[in-house]
Amino acid sequence: MATKRQKVVYDTKRKIIKTASRLFSKYTYLGVSMNDIAKSLNITKAALYYHFSSKSELYKTVLNDTINTLSKSLAEASKEKTAYKKLYRLIKNYLDFGLKEKNIINTFILKLSPTESQVKQYVERTKNQIINLIHPVVEEVLKNSNQKNRINSETSTLMLISTMNGLILEHLILGKKLDTEQLSKQIISVYFDEMT
Repeated sequence: MATKRQKVVYDTKRKIIKTASRLFSKYTYLGVSMNDIAKSLNITKAALYYHFSSKSELYKTVLNDTINTLSKSLAEASKEKTAYKKLYRLIKNYLDFGLKEKNIINTFILKLSPTESQVKQYVERTKNQIINLIHPVVEEVLKNSNQKNRINSETSTLMLISTMNGLILEHLILGKKLDTEQLSKQIISVYFDEMT
């Protein structure tokens, strides 16, 4: 059983992660300092460093939480009966998640300096995790289509992710409203036309 102090430390850490996630989502990794996070929480930088030794450690924690939440959302797609329905649900869930959680898009477009090699490596692993979540469904759809010998599933997965991220980015930059149900159907008809 956790002591009262352990609970306070845990709760404080979760609050830091939530605040950092919001700030990273809004301003990206490069646009946020530990001082910004501490100010937003109304705590000292020393208190922040008690919980996280560096901004990169905190960012990795935020990305880890983000990918775990996305994984759960995308896993719902596997409950569908057909490959087409799995793909539709996966695309819709990804778009819905991306509209709420900008850290996913920031991860794909983040450009870091060579001095940020640890963060770069973690961001690359995060990108690969997302690809690995989506690829099996794309592969299943292609396996069941007439295009299976003409289209590479890895390339199709990257094109699908790029399209979804581009639509989310357009929404974030231009404030354009997205109908994720309609867009999901349109994406499928463009990339997987023989399945519709």
